[in-house]
Amino acid sequence: MVSKAEFEGRTVVVTGAGGGLGSAIVASLAERGARVVGCDQSAEALASPHLASRHVFNLLDRASIEAAVPAILDRDGVPDILINNAGWTRAETLSALTADKIAHELDLNLTGVMLFADPIAKAMAARGSGSVVFISSVNAIAHFGNPVYAAAKAGINAYAKSIAVELGRSGVRANVVCPGSIRTAAWDHRLAKDPDILGKLKRLYPLGRIVNASEVAESVAFLGSDRAWGVTGVDMPVDAGL
Repeated sequence: MVSKAEFEGRTVVVTGAGGGLGSAIVASLAERGARVVGCDQSAEALASPHLASRHVFNLLDRASIEAAVPAILDRDGVPDILINNAGWTRAETLSALTADKIAHELDLNLTGVMLFADPIAKAMAARGSGSVVFISSVNAIAHFGNPVYAAAKAGINAYAKSIAVELGRSGVRANVVCPGSIRTAAWDHRLAKDPDILGKLKRLYPLGRIVNASEVAESVAFLGSDRAWGVTGVDMPVDAGL
């Protein structure tokens, strides 16, 4: 049984905190005693009562990121745990790609994530402790579509390993959760095109379903916690067996 006070006294920063998965992660950590710092691209997305502090910035805007990091460290201190959750994709096939879409998805899902996480991970190392969890995707492990998103997430997997290897002796762990499809609002545009798509997908999943946000949040909480003290550099699929 996981303690309701597991994260008592811990500060956790969560990006994309207002999204479907982000909201589940925020609630899961707050219910276990964490002081959760939420980050998203609009104040409206950060209305959750579970948030102790809120920061608005855009991963596509380098100046916005560079202003947000010192603001977080000044107001909230060096976090004990950083959850890099924010991400987005719409270019589902190679035929859908354009130069602008390639640049947009790489900037959002890889470059922006690294620009934000890098100074915080180094601040954790300077302190001597910290846990970083990245939300990647099964698309980073095998091809299920979304080619630029997949390439960016594969880059995130590699970046997490670099933190694990280079900052491990400074007390910093870094791990990756690779979800399969998650039933959140992000699926609404696909369901609008094909209401039967979830039923069709079931044949691909050994568990006969896609995962829900709370299942992914549970894995994030585990990797961020002291229960995973000996775990670093790991890519963990949470995908109903896909």
